[in-house]
Amino acid sequence: MDDLTALSAEALSRAIHAREVSCREVMAAYLARIERLNPHYNAIVSLRDADALLREADARDAQLARGESLGWMHGMPQAVKELANATGRPTTLGSPLMRHFVPTQDGLMVARMKAAGCIVIGKTNVPEFGLGSHTFNPVFGTTRNAWDASRSAGGSSGGAAVALALRLLPVADGSDFMGSLRNPAAWNHVFGLRPAQGRVPMWPAPEVWVSQLGTEGPMARTVTDLARLLQIQAGFDPRAPLSIATTDQFALGCGDNFSKSAPQPRIGWLGDLGGYLATEPGVLAVCEAALSRLQAAGCAVEPTAPGFSPASVWDAWLVWRQLLVASRIAPFMHSAASRAQVKPEAQWEYDSAQGLSGAAFLRASVERSAFYQHLLALFDRFEALALPAAQVWPFDAEQRWPTHIGAVQMDTYHRWMEVTIYASFAGLPALSMPAGFDTRGLPMGLQLIGRPQGEAALLALAARYEAASADLLARRPGVAH
Repeated sequence: MDDLTALSAEALSRAIHAREVSCREVMAAYLARIERLNPHYNAIVSLRDADALLREADARDAQLARGESLGWMHGMPQAVKELANATGRPTTLGSPLMRHFVPTQDGLMVARMKAAGCIVIGKTNVPEFGLGSHTFNPVFGTTRNAWDASRSAGGSSGGAAVALALRLLPVADGSDFMGSLRNPAAWNHVFGLRPAQGRVPMWPAPEVWVSQLGTEGPMARTVTDLARLLQIQAGFDPRAPLSIATTDQFALGCGDNFSKSAPQPRIGWLGDLGGYLATEPGVLAVCEAALSRLQAAGCAVEPTAPGFSPASVWDAWLVWRQLLVASRIAPFMHSAASRAQVKPEAQWEYDSAQGLSGAAFLRASVERSAFYQHLLALFDRFEALALPAAQVWPFDAEQRWPTHIGAVQMDTYHRWMEVTIYASFAGLPALSMPAGFDTRGLPMGLQLIGRPQGEAALLALAARYEAASADLLARRPGVAH
């Protein structure tokens, strides 16, 4: 059974379609592993009844017997991030105020994955309202890091990353506003891709014009799996008017297909932005070791100064974030009793936005626009920009968030995640790759930020890295059970 869960999603899909393994056998293997490991790590929540899931797997087998396949995910178990709607499964947002909400319509990403043949088995855990890169909430509790169960899994796609790393799922979906696909991928030694703005449209959504900092996207254990899932999730939808059409075949440059004879890609290493970003010891060194692997794979790596004011970008980011987050929290702030059940960090976001004016928001948008134009100039020199995927190593799971990085005090609950804002604010794709481990065996990731709508080029770079890093990527977490 464990042999089946050890397969990449690409290999699993091929085996299912070749009838070398049945969908029932695949489902049984994953359910057995979930039963054994999930109680300790708490990655998957709202798990469906096993008998019902096996019956759905039988139906997928019957389709194959008739020569019918729904697509690449045919018969694959998939647990959906808890912030996304999946018919019949609760979408609680990790809040007791939403504990009993069960959607009657799939979100667009979920609908696309179902159309490609996946079987939704449950949800993956998140922080309350998806806020903060540490997955704990009063409804489902804390998700534990796959490599050290005493540590944070990251977030907000923490349950997805842990389920993926522990082989409780073949691939995982997530979403990313402030690093939520990148930070947990980094902390669990898997790949996470924040797509370009508009690549993976979100629906339903109460507002479709301004709320563009968050996006859904894929996580995977291999670059090919990452590309395959992105292909399923991506594409224009008229209900999301700023979504973009997808013509790229993302997997073409992955796996054994990437071109070794392509021109030497140049990567700009931004590091800690010239000392601006507080960073725990060892993070930069592990990321630089990962960059040396890219150099060995034929890439040129050049340390470069950011050339922009990170403090100004942060101030503008705060305005955008507080305005958008406050609109999500507002329905829960209608009474003192309801407000009392909302986490303090969400209350702070809401309260901070109450004094914002339209003029202040426009000034922040002008700053954002100038920042985007500056990054475009950097892409005249570089194929990608590199940064750590996180500023700190996975911290104690009992801690709400890091209050200090070394001697530097964090002035907000998310300041320690500042390294993730640049791709989000510019609407650019960013891919987090496993970079290595510290002396305690805790993982870290390297993020590559790509050109506008440049996911295909990022995936090709990641494929180079994957080919040069087989020893590192072969490492598997020991499991507590």
